[in-house]
Amino acid sequence: MTLSVIISMALFALAASISPGPVNLVSLSSSARYGAKKGLIFVTGVTFGFIALFLFIGFSLHYLIAQLAWITGVLQWLGIAFLLYLSYQLFIDDGGLTADAKQNAPTFMTGVIMQWLNPKAWLASLSGIAAYSPGAQGRKDLNWLLLQVYIYLFVGYHLAVGFG
Repeated sequence: MTLSVIISMALFALAASISPGPVNLVSLSSSARYGAKKGLIFVTGVTFGFIALFLFIGFSLHYLIAQLAWITGVLQWLGIAFLLYLSYQLFIDDGGLTADAKQNAPTFMTGVIMQWLNPKAWLASLSGIAAYSPGAQGRKDLNWLLLQVYIYLFVGYHLAVGFG
């Protein structure tokens, strides 16, 4: 593995971590409403949820997609449609925050579950695994997958902690 591959993976993880999506919006919103400590609890759950999702996709769904290649095209178009929908929602939003005392801050488990329901996380996992896994079998697959998880954890979580 070369340094250029590791840098490329890190840049991919950075782009996936900071691009607009539902989890980033909830993280920003909860940090603004409830403070950085509550926001970091949610971000930690999001990180663990993404790692679990990434490993699940890497060990199981990746092989299904290898058998049914047409699914990737469908997922790409669904992802494009979803990101356009989010962009439109951001465009029409007035930016106002409501301070509702009855609402609770998102929890660690909310973050874990939200990643599994997040289409952006599924697309980032699928495309990251497809782009950076060399197609080797056995232990090499595990090593590549764990390296990708480590790079995401380092870049994504430390970026959130640094700016949270």
